[in-house]
Amino acid sequence: MRDTLECLQSLEQVSYSKFKILVVDNASSDGSVEEISKQYPKVEFICNKENLRFAGGNNVGIEYALKQKAEYVLLLNNDTTVEKNFLSELVNAFENNANVGIAGAKIFYFSDKKRIWYAGGRVNLKTGITSHRGIRHIDNEQFNKTEETDYITGCCMLLKREVIDEVGMLDESYFIYGEDADWCLRAKKVGYKLLYVPSAIVYHKVSVSSGGHFSWFKNWNKLKSSLRLLVRYAKWYYWFIIPITFPIGVLASYFKAKNELKLLAGK
Repeated sequence: MRDTLECLQSLEQVSYSKFKILVVDNASSDGSVEEISKQYPKVEFICNKENLRFAGGNNVGIEYALKQKAEYVLLLNNDTTVEKNFLSELVNAFENNANVGIAGAKIFYFSDKKRIWYAGGRVNLKTGITSHRGIRHIDNEQFNKTEETDYITGCCMLLKREVIDEVGMLDESYFIYGEDADWCLRAKKVGYKLLYVPSAIVYHKVSVSSGGHFSWFKNWNKLKSSLRLLVRYAKWYYWFIIPITFPIGVLASYFKAKNELKLLAGK
């Protein structure tokens, strides 16, 4: 509940005026709906009867937004806070760049607001690894160019309505993780650009809902989602090397992250 309240507090300061906030509650049992409604009476709610996970919960909200004739739909994790101009910067990116379908922010760790969590995304269909450019690096403006990217993280992504109309909703067959990359790959396949917008700033309390960086839940489900992405999108001839590159890539990514975090913890 506290995360959602902090997120809403930051959204109250947003300078862009033409937006509405919808909170999708995935069957919480901590009284958060009542408390948030009391503190933010203008915020709209949809309360699901069961936990529909990331894709299902967001799809409920997306369907509602489309019925309300929304021109854009923003997905934003509740464990984030935002800079006041982040939304206007994302909208401007659509208006100033042709054929953009999805735009994403530059995202920092909430606990270390100079350390990057996401500065563009990479999808490697030879290894199955989906990664964040710049992750755990200190920001020295090295990723300050607005540019196309492989994928936008679902932590914060703004989509044109027409993209959803054309490629459909988030795929709920992903239990958790990978849904955002899958959505982006579908959008790219039909010709839309994915744009990283570094002037839009968001702060993320990383992996709060899934138990932290190295929880069994997180890593097991990321592994399954990576395999699903490979099955769907890897070229047929990649499968001659995937049985070797996939396990090597997974282990290399895991130990690289673990070593980097250990070094950071020692500082």
